[in-house]
Amino acid sequence: MTDVTEMTLRNAVFIHTNPKQIVGALVARHALKSRSAAPERFDVHIIQTTDFPAFAQFEGRSYLREGKQVMWRNDDLQSFTPLRFAVPELMNHAGRAVLIDPDIFALGDINELLDRDMGGAAVMARQMEGDFRRPLHFASSVMLMDCAKLRHWQWSSDFERTFRGERDYRDWMWLLLEPAGSVAPLESVWNDFDRLTPETRLLHNTHRRTQPWKTGLPSDFTPRGTTFKSRAGIWLRKLTGRGAGRYRRHPDAAQERLFFRMLGECLDNGSIDRALLEAEISRGHVRPDAMDCIAKAARAAV
Repeated sequence: MTDVTEMTLRNAVFIHTNPKQIVGALVARHALKSRSAAPERFDVHIIQTTDFPAFAQFEGRSYLREGKQVMWRNDDLQSFTPLRFAVPELMNHAGRAVLIDPDIFALGDINELLDRDMGGAAVMARQMEGDFRRPLHFASSVMLMDCAKLRHWQWSSDFERTFRGERDYRDWMWLLLEPAGSVAPLESVWNDFDRLTPETRLLHNTHRRTQPWKTGLPSDFTPRGTTFKSRAGIWLRKLTGRGAGRYRRHPDAAQERLFFRMLGECLDNGSIDRALLEAEISRGHVRPDAMDCIAKAARAAV
C-alpha cells in the first residue's frame, strides 16, 4: 500500500478502504491504470483505516447519524468513509485529486475527470435529488477536489465533532456542510450506481448486499434502514433471528463478469498475488468460488 506520509503533489486518485475491501481496492487501482490512455499522468494511492491511528479512539463510541446516536465499529464494511475528507491534507492542499470507494471501477480514462474545468468549485460530485425523506445532496463516494480550496477539511477533528453531537455524520458525508456554491454537480456516468452502459465512466457497485465478489457470504455491514424496503428487511431479519442475512447475486450478470475479468487481469499481471486472494477468501472477504468465477468470465470474453 502507499505510505501516506510520502504523497506526491501531482494529480492523484485515492481509493479509501479497510482490510475487508482490499481486493476491491486493488481491482479498482488496476482498472484506473489499465483503462487510461496516459496512466503515467496520475498516481493512485490506496489508503486504509489501518494506516490512520486516529480510528482507535473512535471504536465503540456513539456518534450522531441521521439524528440518532449509533455505535461506531472499525470492523464495519464501510468504516473507511471518514477518510474521504483526509485527501486534501494528504495532498498538502495542492493539486487535484479524485476520491473513490473501493467498489468503484473505471471504464473510462480518469484523466478526463482530473482535467475537468471545475468552474471555480472546490468539489465536484454526483448530485442526488431530494424527496420527502432527504434533502438534495451529493454522493461523496466519488469526488473531484481542488485541494487548495479545502483547507477547512480536518477529517479526524471533524469526525470527533459527530461524537460530540455537533454535526450529523450523514450531513458530513452528503457535503451539506460545505459553503454555498463550493460543490458543483458531476454527471452520473462518473458515479454510475450499479448501472453499466456504454457511457459509464466509473461503475459503482454501490448496493452492498449485491457486491459481485461477496455473493453467498454472511453480510458484514450495518444496515441503516434509509428506505422502506431496507427497514422492512431489517425488521424481518430481527423477527426471524436471521441476523444481517447474506450477500445476494448481483442482478446484472454483466457487472459480475466485468469484476471477475478485471480480477483475472490482476492475477495475470501480478498486481494481486494469488496467495493474497486465497487468504482473503479464507477470511470470508471474497466468495469461495472466486477462481471459478474468474475462469467463467475469461471464457465469456473469448
